[in-house]
Amino acid sequence: MTNPTVEQIPNPLDSRIIKTPSATARRTFFYLLECGHLKAGAQQNTGRQNLQSFLFAVVLDGRGSLIYDGQRCQLETGDCFFIDCRTAHSVQSDAKQPWELLWVYFNGCTTEEYYKLFLAQQQPVFHPVSTVKFSALLQELMRLNADTFADTEVLTSGLLANLLTLLLTVNSIGKENDSALQAKLKTVLAHIDANFTADIHLDELAQRFGISKYYLTREFKRAYGETIFQHIIGLRINYAKRLLRFTDKSVEEISELCGFKDQSYFSKQFKKAENVTCLTFRRRWQD
Repeated sequence: MTNPTVEQIPNPLDSRIIKTPSATARRTFFYLLECGHLKAGAQQNTGRQNLQSFLFAVVLDGRGSLIYDGQRCQLETGDCFFIDCRTAHSVQSDAKQPWELLWVYFNGCTTEEYYKLFLAQQQPVFHPVSTVKFSALLQELMRLNADTFADTEVLTSGLLANLLTLLLTVNSIGKENDSALQAKLKTVLAHIDANFTADIHLDELAQRFGISKYYLTREFKRAYGETIFQHIIGLRINYAKRLLRFTDKSVEEISELCGFKDQSYFSKQFKKAENVTCLTFRRRWQD
């Protein structure tokens, strides 16, 4: 008789929730397949492939390893991993320092697109500045799915969306520790926000804040997801929308008040942003 595998023997330290999503959840939501809290009592090795699922895990304590897409990664306390389970993978707890994990298997109609965005900026195994938010979110998933109520799947979808948001912004969270650069960028941003109707030139910003314009351009976009020019145009369009809705000023007057020297250029930028003309926007939204 062959010895039973670890998976065949219930582990009293392994808290696992298994869910079967409804047809509506599979069509519409991010949905949970499994989640759990594992304290490995011995060396444990689990290998899988071709699972229609994504796996995220946080190493709370101990050590282990992940083999994913042919590469082996060592994991220690504070590490996380996020993988596509259709790809062959295996995880193994260390024999001398068994690990403690929080983990979740999940999927959803746009999860693959989120994963592609994640991989564009991050490796499957990463070490965030803090795992507190990730751990709290996974614990909340477990509490929510310990029982089933009418709105469990909707609320679960919201938590999984929050998880994906954390995963896509983990680099931004880490950059908060780069205090000198972050402080300078926030000062630049505040200056732009307070003066967006005036002429703002990159050379002027670089000189005012003592930073190379090329470095400023790159780091501003990296921090805020848009160029300085795009940010200024966005602020001006938002201001124009307020003036169109809550004043009777002409389009020409609004263009000038928003910092556009050319009304036709303003109208072009407004239509590009809103997909309607200024006057159509006013008719639709004015009280």
